Amino acid sequence: MKILVVDDEKLLVKGIKFNLENEGYQVDVAYDGFEAVELARSSSYDLIILDVMMPELDGLEACMRIRDFSTIPIIMLTARSEDMDKVIGFEHGADDYITKPFNILELKARIRALLRRSALVSNVAGTILTIGDIIIDTEKRIVLKNDQQIELTVKEFDVFELLAKTPGRVYSRENLLNIVWGYEYHGDIRTVDVHIRRLREKLEEDPAQPDYIMTKWGVGYYIRG
Repeated sequence: MKILVVDDEKLLVKGIKFNLENEGYQVDVAYDGFEAVELARSSSYDLIILDVMMPELDGLEACMRIRDFSTIPIIMLTARSEDMDKVIGFEHGADDYITKPFNILELKARIRALLRRSALVSNVAGTILTIGDIIIDTEKRIVLKNDQQIELTVKEFDVFELLAKTPGRVYSRENLLNIVWGYEYHGDIRTVDVHIRRLREKLEEDPAQPDYIMTKWGVGYYIRG
């Protein structure tokens, strides 16, 4: 598995690279957002670790630019722990967040959790799911609407796949956090709302009047059966 680590703190990058290489990962490094975008565009990575606060092009902007051409899993690093900062990160396309200073064991656990949830490490047989004019290939992790591929991030796909497999079943925000993000993640339930809103923007004709991803007020979300 190949990981790109991006941070302008060179000692931190060196430490992360050393620890991940000891785990068997192949690690490339970059020290600014522009370099991160170019490497993500020109090379094939399984995951990117991206710092938020960097000179010239910050991590949020870099994340958004990478999302223009890739759905690769992205973990954001931040020195701030406010929940709203994390929500903004998810708005820009991040899949997970970790706050500095962090324990390297926690970072490794989050990496494993993200890779586990992606097709990159999945050995599960593929299934084709159909919901109206939307087709989901769970093996290739592709979503098509009217024969046009819709680009989803790792977590967006995971949330949509889970809901699509059980139409009519309502999942609370807490359920979705536990199932999709895993036990390693202790986050704000607004993370789920952000991902649902982004899914509606990408998949619904009118996100304000959804046909597929429904809300059960006071309970959670479900796919119309």
